[in-house]
Amino acid sequence: MNQKVLRIVGRVLAVLLITVVILAGSLYVMLYRCCNGPSDTARNVFVTTLLETGKLKFLVSWVCSDETVQAVVKQNSMGEVEGEVELEQIGGENSGTVDYDAGRVFDENGICVEKVSGAGFSGKMMIIKDPSQVRLSTSYNNGWSKYGLTLDELVKKTGAVAGINGGIYVSTNNEGGEPLGVVVQDGQVLYNDPYALQGLWLIGMNSDADLNRLVIKDLKGMTDVQVREYIASAGIRDAVVFQDEASDRNNHFVPLIVNGEAREIGGFGSGANPRTVIGQRQDGAILMLVTDGRGADGHIGATAGDLIAIMQRYGAHNAANLDGGSSTCMFYNNVWEMSSVTFYYQNSSWRLPTGFVVMPKTEG
Repeated sequence: MNQKVLRIVGRVLAVLLITVVILAGSLYVMLYRCCNGPSDTARNVFVTTLLETGKLKFLVSWVCSDETVQAVVKQNSMGEVEGEVELEQIGGENSGTVDYDAGRVFDENGICVEKVSGAGFSGKMMIIKDPSQVRLSTSYNNGWSKYGLTLDELVKKTGAVAGINGGIYVSTNNEGGEPLGVVVQDGQVLYNDPYALQGLWLIGMNSDADLNRLVIKDLKGMTDVQVREYIASAGIRDAVVFQDEASDRNNHFVPLIVNGEAREIGGFGSGANPRTVIGQRQDGAILMLVTDGRGADGHIGATAGDLIAIMQRYGAHNAANLDGGSSTCMFYNNVWEMSSVTFYYQNSSWRLPTGFVVMPKTEG
């Protein structure tokens, strides 16, 4: 390589290095001002939002003191949930007389999809009239493989017509084949490790008297044997888990509405991120909500307070947060209602081990 070529390469590298330094410095100044500037709201959103991400938590400690972080998390947190979901309040004689769907148009499978929006997000709400159509699809095939399936593949695998992403899983390198916690499909326990993370809650459907009620169950203190016994005794047919645990400063949360009562929140209740939520009205209809964020269309995302407000507006009697962030997605009638917010998967989803899907309506 002659001297001229070496000089050109050296200049290019020097320019790249200077550019990186300038960008890093600008980012630091911007984040520092956000965390230590005059706006408490901007600081609170910045801290709580990044603490929920998988790989950007370090930015918070980069520009904020531990004392500041602890104060923000305390101001924007969720209260403890007392009592359990009372399943007998759903369906049958407890359906009530409220006409939730006046003016709504449902397709031949009893599904309606509507747009929702807020100050920092947009999203989709899917309403499924018949809860028995909601099932769990998994990538399980005589065992869990290294790689999961995209949501459209999970939907098509079961012959479903729609779906959303499901429970918490190992998302490293977008492999997506390893679930965490507990997975139940068609009454079979496919994965059972309640010790995997603190604060796990079971979220899924039972088949109690064919009423197909949404179960939101705290697994705290339960062994794998006790979890298996509970699944059998409670008639759980399809379920995943998500984490409700703030001690690691993730501020993950699960219950949003229990027995018609909204969970108490302080401030925003959480950061603003893409979200996936499942809920059930008192008449039994299932609600599936997804919201965008992390820069998609200029949106930062939805907070816990946003989710509660939307689910209440749609009549949710019980509602739970599922895995969100880059995993959030919705697929319906061969169309992505929402794909991953990650720019290089923006026309698909991340690989997933589980997804709640909607089967086509059967005759009779």
